[in-house]
Amino acid sequence: MTTIIIWIIIIGVILFLFRNTIKEKFFTDKTKNYTIDDKYNAAKREREKEIDHLLSKMGKNGIQDLSEKDRKRLDELSQK
Repeated sequence: MTTIIIWIIIIGVILFLFRNTIKEKFFTDKTKNYTIDDKYNAAKREREKEIDHLLSKMGKNGIQDLSEKDRKRLDELSQK
């Protein structure tokens, strides 16, 4: 019984010491941008999504459906 507990403690210590290696190997970050182009394209897609959302909020009645904050944000995004 005590040998099982000792083995569990040893395994726990080993896992603790190599936790960063285990994390990098098995739990990679899926949202990591690898190049400048990837970062630029990801930012561009986010801007386009936000513009599409604001334009869909406008609906049939035009820009009157947007709040002042939304209008300013739409102006900022359209200038980029």
